[in-house]
Amino acid sequence: MLSRRHLRIKALQALYAYFISDSIDLPVGEKNMLNSTGKIYELITYQFSFLLEIKKFAERRIEEGKKKFYPTKEDLDPNTKFIDNRFLKQLAENRDYIRKKNAYKVNWHDEEVIIRKLYLEVCSSEIYVNYMKSDTDNYYGDKAFILKVFRDIIAYFPSLTSFYEEKNIYWADDIDTANALTLKIIKGMKASEDEFQPQPSLYNIDGKADPDEDKKFLIKLYHKTILKSKEFEAMIANKTKNWEIDRIATLDIILIKMALTEFLEFSSIPEKVTMNEYIELSKFYSTPKSRVFINGILDKLIIDLKKQKKLVKIGRGLIG
Repeated sequence: MLSRRHLRIKALQALYAYFISDSIDLPVGEKNMLNSTGKIYELITYQFSFLLEIKKFAERRIEEGKKKFYPTKEDLDPNTKFIDNRFLKQLAENRDYIRKKNAYKVNWHDEEVIIRKLYLEVCSSEIYVNYMKSDTDNYYGDKAFILKVFRDIIAYFPSLTSFYEEKNIYWADDIDTANALTLKIIKGMKASEDEFQPQPSLYNIDGKADPDEDKKFLIKLYHKTILKSKEFEAMIANKTKNWEIDRIATLDIILIKMALTEFLEFSSIPEKVTMNEYIELSKFYSTPKSRVFINGILDKLIIDLKKQKKLVKIGRGLIG
């Protein structure tokens, strides 16, 4: 499910930690990288569990309404369409989700304020109002409602996003990917699936012959960038003779090294894809001038590698 962009970001984070630290060796760095990457499923599990927490909150509100001294007609005969949502029931019973929730020790015991705030936000939305009065009463109508609520309200709700960022420093970078994957999982679920249906693997991308291909890509990118670091530094220094290499931004050097690794070690990835990816990453993770600098250095390096016949790309279906 993870995109190559996200895998490159995870490799970049791990490589930055490796190169600025005197205490991280290659195996430890790899382990930390894979743990950090795996944490994205924890974030997805939190997002799913939050959907169910809103449902539980709605159930409590209904029960409290019935216990009022002077309950209204609506209190006594509430619209239960939301708490009876078939998709949420299916999610709550899914064994794989339950296993992950327990493994990650997901709980919202101290987050009543966030839950209440988001519940009220959902209830006041046009999406909710239209759903509750709609005559459509089936699984796919229920799922479509959850998709809209998650996409338009929950995914980037400020209080919830802040909670995630405080819980894990990497989740600020992971939130976009986690939200996209959460939506993808929701869209892929079917009414016919029972509680034993496993959730998709983090690395298994549709259409890949090798389910571990992307995990192997991540590990190889990390390993080769480190093992060829000195060689790459010499290549970079040769193209930056007016610069002292230790004065170039550390992240710029790492991004160029990663690009060189892809040029030389991943024959199925076109150099243009690699160029574009690392230039794009520089916009978010390095200095304002990094994009132009990295683009210029990589252009020069590609010319040299082609002259030396070291840049060889093969395969009809080149991938990025």
